[in-house]
Amino acid sequence: MITLFDDPRLNLARGALGAVRIDHDPMLPPRVLRLIDAEGNEFFAKQHSERDRYVRELRAYLAWGAHLIGHIPRVVGQQDMTCTLLLTAVPGVRADTLAPGSPEEEQVHHEAGRVLGKLHRATSVPRSGAVGTDLAQRLRHWISRADRAGLISAVERNGLSHSADDLASTSLDSSVCHLDYQPRNWLLGDAFGLCDFEHMRHDARVRDFARLEFRHWQAVPNLRTAFFAGYGRPLNDTEQRLLESFGAIEAVTALVRGHEQDDAALSTHGRTVLARLS
Repeated sequence: MITLFDDPRLNLARGALGAVRIDHDPMLPPRVLRLIDAEGNEFFAKQHSERDRYVRELRAYLAWGAHLIGHIPRVVGQQDMTCTLLLTAVPGVRADTLAPGSPEEEQVHHEAGRVLGKLHRATSVPRSGAVGTDLAQRLRHWISRADRAGLISAVERNGLSHSADDLASTSLDSSVCHLDYQPRNWLLGDAFGLCDFEHMRHDARVRDFARLEFRHWQAVPNLRTAFFAGYGRPLNDTEQRLLESFGAIEAVTALVRGHEQDDAALSTHGRTVLARLS
């Protein structure tokens, strides 16, 4: 058990910043600390439990952060041995705490679209069949796990497999994608802020809209409209069809993760998305 005396996050912060104090924030996950230095500046120290996520997040900041200057934290320190990062704090209010239906909620979706469009355009890669093939393989992997656990019916399995076949036969344009792009990772302040890059990698560009489409936009289409106004263009018919295939990935991964982690909310979300796709 890690104590405050041997916590790698505090050790990294003290080595980089000197004396710091913890600002306890119940909104943060247990692996993240909000810290205040002697001058009152805020920082976040984050320790990953999985090395590949640490490596991916560090690479996101170092390799692609230049496309998001002014919107993301800066890396102040890192410790590879303990998979720990020390980051500056981006000022702002978490977008998932904004009042539903408020002008601020629509504004943050517009800004989120604008910033994501900037990242996608800067890192765009021409269409390739390899992206769809890889995603189809991932989807089939999750289908097998769900099937073995008895989480899907034969009819549902066939529908999900059809989505995998569709992905495998489609050439997709790709870019660097955040892959957890939703309000809990956005900050509304003087500028739009963005955090949590542990999933970031090159992937099918349209996939970056999946969590918004299936978790946030169904009952509030004006937020979708605001987002794509900021992004620069709406989805065409082909991209909308592909988004449904990415919904299959969203559904089956939520079902499996919800089952494995005994997370009823996640399981319900997976079941809801799957019902929509049927």
